[in-house]
Amino acid sequence: MNIKVKEFTRADIEPAIAIWNEVVEDGAAFPQTEPLTIKTGTEFFESQSFTGLAYDVQSGEIAGLYILHPNNVGRCGHISNASYAVKSDMRGRHIGEILVKHCLEKAKELGFGILQFNAVVKSNAPALALYEKLGFVRLGVIPNGFLMKDGTYEDIIPHYHVL
Repeated sequence: MNIKVKEFTRADIEPAIAIWNEVVEDGAAFPQTEPLTIKTGTEFFESQSFTGLAYDVQSGEIAGLYILHPNNVGRCGHISNASYAVKSDMRGRHIGEILVKHCLEKAKELGFGILQFNAVVKSNAPALALYEKLGFVRLGVIPNGFLMKDGTYEDIIPHYHVL
């Protein structure tokens, strides 16, 4: 596979919402509980500072995506936030790493000074390992900060990376 990242367009809405909704429905990583529809997905992806799609150059298949946006407003508007999703049957192929690296570059290009993750779920070992590998700083642990799909609570670990 030769994976590249491109900007989201409306032509990509169906695979983008399918990948996003897979993570939402799994209930172990994203805070959202409602799946996206074509309408809400288009609005959501187009409202971001940038939505990037990982795709296989040979087949054109969308393998994953990320959203990038300000983490806050005003005096904290230079801090960005992002979320990543990789199609379940494509995981373990370093697509997440490609997305995060692209996101770091895009955030800097858009004028952000920091990329912050507010809620990395403690049981998301692949994400935690990747963020450590890429030089993110852990900010501590928020006990029971994430409501899992099964109704239990899981700790979250905020991270940041200076751009």
